[in-house]
Amino acid sequence: MPTALRLGLYRFYFYSYDCGEPRHMHVDCENKSAKFWLDPDAALAENHGYTRKELRDIERLTRENLERLRHEWDAFCGNPRPAQDHQCLGNG
Repeated sequence: MPTALRLGLYRFYFYSYDCGEPRHMHVDCENKSAKFWLDPDAALAENHGYTRKELRDIERLTRENLERLRHEWDAFCGNPRPAQDHQCLGNG
């Protein structure tokens, strides 16, 4: 699992088998983990244990380092997949 960035206690990484998915990063600290999409902007995909404040901090760090994180993904996985909308669709 390539580590893309370490900021303080946070480790930003992805799994090699994630390359088939849209660009994203997992962010771990101790026993907590989150997943953030990188396209079209940083967006929370999953949360396992972080508080809302921690998630806001991680989202800010992700946005501040978005180009670097995208570059690390692309360098490992190759060309990015087309951007997709990751929002839930309603039953309307």
